[in-house]
Amino acid sequence: MAVEIVRHVVWDWNGTLFDDQQLVAAATNASLVAVGCGLLDVERYRDLYRRPLQDFYFAMVGREYTALEWELIDHTFAHTYAAGLETCGLTADALAAMDSWAPQGQSLLSMYDHDKLVPLVDALGLAPRLNRVDGRPPTPDYGPKAKYLTAHLRHLQRTDPSLSPGQIALVGDCVDDALAALEVGATAVLYTGGSSSRANLEAAGLGLPIVDTLTEAVAALRAGRLG
Repeated sequence: MAVEIVRHVVWDWNGTLFDDQQLVAAATNASLVAVGCGLLDVERYRDLYRRPLQDFYFAMVGREYTALEWELIDHTFAHTYAAGLETCGLTADALAAMDSWAPQGQSLLSMYDHDKLVPLVDALGLAPRLNRVDGRPPTPDYGPKAKYLTAHLRHLQRTDPSLSPGQIALVGDCVDDALAALEVGATAVLYTGGSSSRANLEAAGLGLPIVDTLTEAVAALRAGRLG
């Protein structure tokens, strides 16, 4: 099948455009301590990270959690993350990467709560650069991203009916981002600066570009280096 030219980039948020990996790791450690488990350093986190999050937490400590423990994990993570949010900002080359892709289409899809995401995106000055911003509903969802990407693309195609999934690339920092893109017929570029180490991303064997900066991601898309 012929490879289509990418016309639209869907950016991931946490760990991709938004540089919050240190805070996410700290919030994860706080949630582990809350259920009686030990601490994890950032590099170990990045080597193990995956979705669904149940699989990730099992990989970290080797046991399942009860429903009550999951409630405690979610509450502790959310509280710790919110308390440290002001220490985080955009990834160093986020604006340069986005501006180098313009004027072609770009949007944002995150597994972060939509009602918290939108004000943050606005405050950081990204809204004018984006055709659409979508986060998840308020109810926690530890599962894959694919269903949210499906809905996101549906909204994009209402604005531009000529936009096909094959003309869309998701730039994200974990294997689940790539799997979501492939499931809907899009492509992906994976970024090593967020939740997942290069070794973690390479181990998936998906044959997609893996880059160390967001500007490299855009360069790969412009050059058609998609596998």
